[in-house]
Amino acid sequence: MRYLVVLFWAVILGNVASYIGGSLNHGSYNPSLTTGIVLVTGIIIMLIGQVAQPSKVKEQKK
Repeated sequence: MRYLVVLFWAVILGNVASYIGGSLNHGSYNPSLTTGIVLVTGIIIMLIGQVAQPSKVKEQKK
């Protein structure tokens, strides 16, 4: 469930940033392209977060 929340907020904030950036640069705003890019980027970042976590291996004392 937390992954869906992360993707939801990534889409919302990514579209807002794209709209503002397009307006500042006098460019066009394409919501479908922006949503696709944000979803792919969000998934890649979540995968990196899962892979980069240190393993929880307990050391045995002898």
